[in-house]
Amino acid sequence: MELTVQIVRFVDGHQPGWVECELIDAEECKHKFVDKVPIFSRKWLDAAGAYPTTGGAACEVMARWKDARGRELVRVTTARPDGIESTEGRSEFVVLAAQLSTCGPDNE
Repeated sequence: MELTVQIVRFVDGHQPGWVECELIDAEECKHKFVDKVPIFSRKWLDAAGAYPTTGGAACEVMARWKDARGRELVRVTTARPDGIESTEGRSEFVVLAAQLSTCGPDNE
């Protein structure tokens, strides 16, 4: 599974390139990630690119449920399979089910 993220800026040109991404969870909290371009996109990204752009972070689904408002929620971990952590060291997030796909739009 992939968790949809927004790639907001190019951080470093050291090969293969590093980007900063953001995830807004089900409670509308923003989480930031900084990692290599291929972790989030198969597209060629560099400092001259247009940002933000959509990317995806590989994740594993841990649980699914509906909340009191009827929203379909999913607890995911980005620790598996690629060891992705937020800049705060978090790897578990509760997100809307619509934020997950089997293949992200930029990773097809």
